Amino acid sequence: MSLIEEIKKSPIPRHVAIIMDGNGRWAKARGLDRCFGHEEGVVSVRKVVEAATAIGLPYLTVYTFSNENWKRPEAEVKALMELLVIAIERETADLMKNNVRLMVIGKVDLLPEAAYKTLMDCIRKTSANTGTTLVLALSYSSRWEITEAARQLVAEVIDGNLNIADINEATIAAHLTTRNMPDPDLLVRTGGEKRLSNFLLWQISYSELYFTDAFWPDFREENLYEAILYYQQRERRFGRTSEQLNL
Repeated sequence: MSLIEEIKKSPIPRHVAIIMDGNGRWAKARGLDRCFGHEEGVVSVRKVVEAATAIGLPYLTVYTFSNENWKRPEAEVKALMELLVIAIERETADLMKNNVRLMVIGKVDLLPEAAYKTLMDCIRKTSANTGTTLVLALSYSSRWEITEAARQLVAEVIDGNLNIADINEATIAAHLTTRNMPDPDLLVRTGGEKRLSNFLLWQISYSELYFTDAFWPDFREENLYEAILYYQQRERRFGRTSEQLNL
């Protein structure tokens, strides 16, 4: 029996964010080059997106490539960018069939031209889809994002379009790359590590955190359902007491 049958209709997270970790270790354990782990990781993305649509998950964000990942060996970065092009071209038809909209956050201007063009073409083609929104965090860094928001706010103050007294949490959130989506209710990290790795640091202030030892290439539909079931067992208080929630 699939775990999907145990998932309640409510509460379903509005937004699940995933740190996809363990591709390289998965490949190394099998005596393979790291690139094989990344290729199998693409299969996991497809399966998890299908699972997300099956339960009606509005937003799914996957940490695809961080700013720090540019520091990896040149050959691996090149292979990852080539895989990105191949994966998007191959998966676009399925995204359309499953009514999935693609979005991206990050410094995408740093992507190679072929990767950037392929990504933008897929975003355009899926823009009218109304099912799950799949967000790729590409060349992304939370510190970069918050720094950029601060720069924009300073510029608006200097130009006389914003008063310093009007800067608050809502103003800052409105200048982040995620301003048009809800904050994640659930953050999932695979691969056995328990750190946030500069991912959505502002947005996950009140997210439930779920860590699993499964490497990303082994993470499939049932793993996502297990994480959702964990989320549904949590009491989300947002600073209040259990008694207040029951009033």
